[in-house]
Amino acid sequence: MTGYRDIYARVRASIEEGQLKAGDRLPSARALASDLGVARGTVDAAYALLSGEGYVVSRGRGGTVVSPELPERDPNRPARARSGGAAPKAGPAPPAEGWSLIPGVPALDLFPRKLWSQLVSRHARRLAVADLAYAHPAGKTALREAVAAYLGVARGITCAPEQVLITGGYQSALGLLLRLLLKPGCEVWLEDPGYRPARRAVEAAGANPVAVPVDHDGMDVDAAQALCPEPTLCIVTPAHQFPLGVSLSLPRRLALLDWARRTGGWILEDDYEGEFRNQGRALPALKSLDRDDRVFYVGTFSKTLFPGLRLGYVVAPAGEAERVIDAHRWLDGGRPGLEQAVVADFMAHGHFARHLKKMRTAYDIRRAALSAAIGEAFGPQARIERSAGGLHLVVRFDTPHRDVELARRAAGAGLRPVPLSPMSWAADRGDALLVGFGNTSERQAREVAGRLRAAIG
Repeated sequence: MTGYRDIYARVRASIEEGQLKAGDRLPSARALASDLGVARGTVDAAYALLSGEGYVVSRGRGGTVVSPELPERDPNRPARARSGGAAPKAGPAPPAEGWSLIPGVPALDLFPRKLWSQLVSRHARRLAVADLAYAHPAGKTALREAVAAYLGVARGITCAPEQVLITGGYQSALGLLLRLLLKPGCEVWLEDPGYRPARRAVEAAGANPVAVPVDHDGMDVDAAQALCPEPTLCIVTPAHQFPLGVSLSLPRRLALLDWARRTGGWILEDDYEGEFRNQGRALPALKSLDRDDRVFYVGTFSKTLFPGLRLGYVVAPAGEAERVIDAHRWLDGGRPGLEQAVVADFMAHGHFARHLKKMRTAYDIRRAALSAAIGEAFGPQARIERSAGGLHLVVRFDTPHRDVELARRAAGAGLRPVPLSPMSWAADRGDALLVGFGNTSERQAREVAGRLRAAIG
């Protein structure tokens, strides 16, 4: 019986051997299913797997075609033998240069660079005199409208474009909001373990960070209130806690919002990987439950598009939007217009939604492949903790060496996992490595896991 992996393997082999070339159109799923005598869903699954690995792209009514971005086959490379002895196999392609196993980096090899280049060229050719002047500090109207529309559908956030501020990524937004909301000596709830740059930014602002423990339900709000009942601000990652990967439970979300309402505290919601969830449907943002306008929602295109773009956004409470934009005017002045125009176009024409769909499939495949490869390479010496989503695995190793030492050894082999222990400061969460899978394809997983095994022993 023909399964989806059989179809996937046949098509992939035809592409790799040059029988199907870049731009060639594949049979429709319906037609191929009829020819093979299988369910259409079987072909759809095979095409989704091929798309996730970058072999094919869907063009809607234009059908499914071999990716135009695939390199041309070397004519001197021998074709795979059809019978008899197998031809020599090429080794797996290396992961994206410099980003192997580093957490939080999207699949750079799967980004639609050709389409992006076309959009950049189009907007550059249409550059008008007005585009050379100072941009509005809040960002281009088209992009603010596109972000507001996207968040309403994808994250359940009802907001006006006037509440959206375009920033230079998460750290830019964090610095702005800390300057705006904090006074020297005030207190801030932070997750423990948590994102170290956030703690450093709070300390640099002259405030006192309060370490709040995190368990399987996310930040412990009751413990936070016992430690420090009335801080000025809470910084939280509800959808996918960094670094443990758990989600903030609904009771704790409601408790956190109730705390903010009663005390007048502010919440900074860092939704850095909320689009990528591997357990059920994506959870609505904490901001979607905010009825008292106490949540500043911060998103970034560094995870959904690429980090080199350096673009993110803040959704401010309606009553605070003007104050936030005015502060941004004096502290930053706004972001370059060309990149904003391209992102707005990318979103408005449906490319963003299609890209996210493709990446969710690809990450499911890459997560499973690397998890299996680590299990095969390390056996019972490695334990992968369950995670609600995101772009990294939390892996604990049965070894006498600290995770910092394991990370150092891995770096010597060109791999860049990140140790967990330095991210805790009030409670010891043990040793583990954060292992990113975004830039390790299914074909590369065993080779990369083997390199990690050889590096850390």
